[in-house]
Amino acid sequence: MKQISGGICAAKGFTASGVHCGIRKNKTKKDLALIFSEKKANAACVYTTNLVKGAPITVTKNNVSDGCAQAVICNSGNANTCNANGIEIAEEMCALISKELNISEKDIIVASTGVIGQTLDIEPIAKGVPSLVKELKAESEDAAAAIMTTDTVEKIVSYSFEICGVECKIGGIAKGSGMIHPNMATMLVFVTTDCAISSEMLQKALSEDVKDSFNMVSVDGDTSTNDMVSVMANGMAGNEEITAEGAEFDEFCKALNAVTTHLCRMIAGDGEGATKLLECIVTGANSKETAVTVSKSVICSSLFKAAMFGADANWGRVLCAIGYSGADVDVNKVDVAFKSVAGEVKVCKNGAGIDFSEEIAKEVLTEKEIQVLIELNSGDASATAWGCDLTYDYVKINGDYRT
Repeated sequence: MKQISGGICAAKGFTASGVHCGIRKNKTKKDLALIFSEKKANAACVYTTNLVKGAPITVTKNNVSDGCAQAVICNSGNANTCNANGIEIAEEMCALISKELNISEKDIIVASTGVIGQTLDIEPIAKGVPSLVKELKAESEDAAAAIMTTDTVEKIVSYSFEICGVECKIGGIAKGSGMIHPNMATMLVFVTTDCAISSEMLQKALSEDVKDSFNMVSVDGDTSTNDMVSVMANGMAGNEEITAEGAEFDEFCKALNAVTTHLCRMIAGDGEGATKLLECIVTGANSKETAVTVSKSVICSSLFKAAMFGADANWGRVLCAIGYSGADVDVNKVDVAFKSVAGEVKVCKNGAGIDFSEEIAKEVLTEKEIQVLIELNSGDASATAWGCDLTYDYVKINGDYRT
């Protein structure tokens, strides 16, 4: 398996586009994206667990209930959530693409992201769809840009891998910067692959993957109303279809995880106002559940996140977060260290402080990517979670997000 260029268009048969249709006032920002497979694909999705859900999720669930899809349409600038006619608008978006691409409107994944509770006008979308289809090409950048809200960078990745000697490709784009505290996935992620795999096995792979990928990301503790991850697999690589567990399925899962993990790191590192990516690696836990709970508790701690912004090796906040996590931990066995490209500094041994150089710690924590290494010394289980620091800009961004 190796990383390649191409993103969602790396796989055979996929094209994408992104345009400004007028949902967003800023004409320099694209706000409507399309992903298209020339062949109907098997599909799988996971969705937000928030009881308040965007209308597109309801429509998408219905459309992919047969395990198939051929296109994705997504707008930014308006979440189409808590709107009286939200379902109608989402269905109309599918109808517009259906007519323009000459495919079934039931084979379309629809998504929206942006402000909650504002009416979404179908008119700019209707005007933008013809040019959206006309602009389809084997490039991912425009589509990736069109799904961004407060994101500062486009999130694109792709890999090649082999199934029984046949080269397959898989790629993804994502948006997610704020309102990131998922319990399934993150804001919006769209993955494409030319690997032949049944919809049942595709769903199994995705549902298992998010437990160790997108479920382990948190920016601010808020679970979005529109979270969705979708995967389309059109089988155009030509491998024998994966219909059961085994070596081929495992290889596909590895490739999928390579894409999702890469996007997780990009999402966390691009958190609203963030200056640093935090990666909390917990080892020596007595169970997977304990490792997951501890790692997420640490990266979700506002006090710890603030300390990381200030490059302050305040390891007591790590112990504090472990202590209130509810995990089955012997705090008298806990070791903590901070690590970056500038080096590693051990700060806690057996639950107690040890002498360390504040100057070296400052150098380590001034870098853009910080690892928080926690050894629980109680077993063999481990987990990794991703987050970011908490800065002044987070409040600035969200203080006037709607206006």
